[in-house]
Amino acid sequence: MSGFRVEHDSMGAIEVPAGALYGAQTQRAIDNFPISGLRLPRGFIRALGLIKAAAADANLALGHLSKRQAAAIRRAALEVAEGRFDGDFPIDVFQTGSGTSTNMNANEVIVRLAAKRGGRLHPNDHVNFGQSSNDVIPTAIHVGATLAVTEALLPALRHLRTVIDRRARGLRRIPKTGRTHLMDAMPITFGQELSGWSAQVAAAVERIEASLSRMRRLPLGGTAVGTGINVDPRFGPAVALRLRKITGVKFESAVNYFEGIAAQDAAVELSGQLKTLAVTLMKIANDLRWMNSGPLAGLGEIELPALQPGSSIMPGKVNPVIPEAVAMVAAQVIGHDAAITVAGQSGNFQLNVMLPLIAYNLLQSIGILASASQLLADKAIAGFRVNAARAGQALALNPILVTALNPLIGYEKGAAIAKQAYAQRRPILDVARESSGLSQAALRELLDPLALTKGGIRPG
Repeated sequence: MSGFRVEHDSMGAIEVPAGALYGAQTQRAIDNFPISGLRLPRGFIRALGLIKAAAADANLALGHLSKRQAAAIRRAALEVAEGRFDGDFPIDVFQTGSGTSTNMNANEVIVRLAAKRGGRLHPNDHVNFGQSSNDVIPTAIHVGATLAVTEALLPALRHLRTVIDRRARGLRRIPKTGRTHLMDAMPITFGQELSGWSAQVAAAVERIEASLSRMRRLPLGGTAVGTGINVDPRFGPAVALRLRKITGVKFESAVNYFEGIAAQDAAVELSGQLKTLAVTLMKIANDLRWMNSGPLAGLGEIELPALQPGSSIMPGKVNPVIPEAVAMVAAQVIGHDAAITVAGQSGNFQLNVMLPLIAYNLLQSIGILASASQLLADKAIAGFRVNAARAGQALALNPILVTALNPLIGYEKGAAIAKQAYAQRRPILDVARESSGLSQAALRELLDPLALTKGGIRPG
C-alpha cells in the first residue's frame, strides 16, 4: 500500500501522507515553511476548535448550515479543541503572516473527521462559512490568550500573592538591614520587604485584568478586510455569544472590525503587561538570590529550600535554582514582548501579517509566567528559612542606624559617629554612647531596629 494519498485544492493535486487528517493546503504549507520546527501551541489550536464549533452553531441558528452539517462540524471542532488531534497541526510558526495555512489546516482536519462519520462537507464552503483567515486568526489570538490568562496565569498570580502575604504576616516582627544601592540602609522587617512584593503582584493582576477587557473583543465577522463581505451581519455577535456559553468568558463582538483585523494593539498591550509582570518576577527572584547568597561569604539572611545538588565538582554546594529559572523566564518574556511589539507594527493597511508570531510568543509568555509564578510560590517563598541571628548581627553593626539620632544630634555629628563605627567595626550603640551625649537607655530606645521599622520621629 502506498504511504500517500492524492488531495486536490485550487492549485491542483498534491500527495499527502495516507493517515493524515489534513489535506492539500496544509501539505503545501508543510513543504513551503520548513523553518523552525516550532508549532503553534495547544492553546491556539484549542481556540481555533472552539471558534469553529461556535461558528457552526451560529450558522445553524442563522439558517446557513443544515442541522446535520452543523452537528458534524461542531463535534469534530470540539474534538480539535480538546487536543485529540494536535499531531495533525504540523505547520511551522513562521508561515504566511495571516495564518491562512493554519486556518485551512483546521478546516481540513474538521472536514476529514466529519467524513469518517459519514458527513459530506467542504473545508471552505462549510467549515469556513462566513469566515476568513483574516478574522479567524486574530480572533483565535484573542480567545486563546484570554483563556490562558483567565484559567492559568491569574490563578497562579493570586496563589503567589497569597503565599507571599502568609510569609509576610509570619515575619512581620523580624527586622533586617534595609539596602539601597546594595548598601546598608535603615532597618526594615522581612514582612515589610515581602509586602512590597505582594503589592507588585497585585498591581500586575490589575493591569492584566484591565487589558483583558480589550482582548475579549473579537473581530470575527469582518472577513477579508473588515467590511464583512460574504457574511451575515449577525454572525460575529452570534459567535461571540456562543463562545461565552462554551467558555464562561464574556467575549463580545468587536465594535470595529477594521481595527480588529488590521491591528493587534490589544495583543501588544497584553504583552506589555506580561513584560511588566516579568520585571516584577525578576525583581523578586533576584532579591531572593541576594538574601540567600553565601551562606558564609554572602548575606545569608535566608536559606532557600535545598532542591538539588548545585555543582558537579563542588560537593555540598546548593544553588537558588528556582529564582534562577524564574529570572530566565522573565528574560524570555521580555524578549517575546520585543518581538510582539515589532509584529504589532506590521499591520499594513487592512491586515497584520505577523499573526502566527504574535500567537506563539503571547501564549508562550502566558504559559511560562503561570508556571514560574506557581514554582516561585511553592518551591522558594513558601519554604525559605530566615536566619534571624545573622540578620540581627548585621543590624547591630549597621552604622546607618545613627540616622534615627539626626533630630537630636544633627546630621554632621551623626555622620562622624557612623564613620567611626564603620572604621572600628564596632556597634553603633557603643560609639554613640561615647560621642552623642545621650544615655545608654535613651540610645537603646532610639536605635531599637524593630521600632525604627515603624518610621516617624524617635522620642527625645
